[in-house]
Amino acid sequence: MSDSFREVSQVSWFGRLRNSVVGVLIGLLLIIAMIVLLFWNEGRAVMTAKSLAEGAGLVVSVEDTPVEPSNDGKLVHVSGVTTASMIPTDTDFGIAAAGLRLERSVEMFQWRESSSSETTTKLGGGQETVTTYSYSKAWSDRPIQSSEFKQPTGHQNPPMEIRGRDFAVPEASLGAFRLGSEIIARIGGGSRLDLGPSNLTAVENAYAGRQRISISDGRIYLGSDPTSPRIGDYRISYTLVPLGPLSLVGRQSGDTLQPYQTQAGDALLLVQPGTHTAAAMFDKAVSDNTVLTWILRGVGLVLLFVGFLLLASPLGVMADVIPFLGSIVRLGTGVLAFAAALLAGTITIGIAWFWYRPLLSITLVAITLAVAAFLSWLGRRKAVPAAAAPASRPQFGR
Repeated sequence: MSDSFREVSQVSWFGRLRNSVVGVLIGLLLIIAMIVLLFWNEGRAVMTAKSLAEGAGLVVSVEDTPVEPSNDGKLVHVSGVTTASMIPTDTDFGIAAAGLRLERSVEMFQWRESSSSETTTKLGGGQETVTTYSYSKAWSDRPIQSSEFKQPTGHQNPPMEIRGRDFAVPEASLGAFRLGSEIIARIGGGSRLDLGPSNLTAVENAYAGRQRISISDGRIYLGSDPTSPRIGDYRISYTLVPLGPLSLVGRQSGDTLQPYQTQAGDALLLVQPGTHTAAAMFDKAVSDNTVLTWILRGVGLVLLFVGFLLLASPLGVMADVIPFLGSIVRLGTGVLAFAAALLAGTITIGIAWFWYRPLLSITLVAITLAVAAFLSWLGRRKAVPAAAAPASRPQFGR
């Protein structure tokens, strides 16, 4: 059976025009949603920045042992080495390792559908689209629904019965401080746990399925031959978040750390693997906040551009009665959509700045106006002597 399938579809000019009107409604909703997102993002960024600044001014660095009752309720910073009395264990496959969290990643060998389309606009505004669907086999960490393929026959995927999962110790210690599940879940810095032949017996004893088990390339392989995978085979790998140095910032509550509610609005609980000062942890949190702010700004501006494109799409469809004219109109509407998205985005961000940072915004505007007034005055001052200089008289020969 062929691993590709072609489908030809045609849409009339009236059908495209009707679809573009629906696109206008979607575009309007998208523009409104992105304006709300951009405005909210500025407020979120300001709240987080103020909360971090507030926390940086209040935090107290303490030793990991003993726990001082006098610091109860305060925002504290502590660094130390984590320990745990239990070992995270994946009982489904008998894998255990000393650490804080064991992360199981699962991939299944499956059919995958990909498509490519070529669209031709005909005289009169109709369109013909030729779509080629191709089928290949690949590893995927999520189930691919073969029932939704254009050509599911011969490309059926079995259900993915084994999924990824995290196994964490219920509690750990940092000196005299107890670390609960919320903190343990936030600890990163995991590294791959390579399995070897010594793990095979434990896996065979724990696994309740019927597929053949082997250890290949540091992973569990469920299937007949790791070098020649078949549809429905699994490969299972692990990442271990180890015991070791850890730095925390949070509200001391007895011998635990909880999120600290700031007056600015955010609840602070900073978790970072390694030994770090409080200042370094807050600097990283400030940097992360800046990066997230710019990412959301970028996403908002791009989707605003898409929204304005959808808003102008009927113009291109109407001009497609003559395909060459439609291309020109679409180019023009693309430029206008870009300008409109940039204008709407910057205006929204500017209004949000005034809303959330009124004092800073007024100060910046005052400085800008003062600089502009000074430059204008300087320009007029230089122009006056030039205008007052006597014009040279022409010299005539005798």
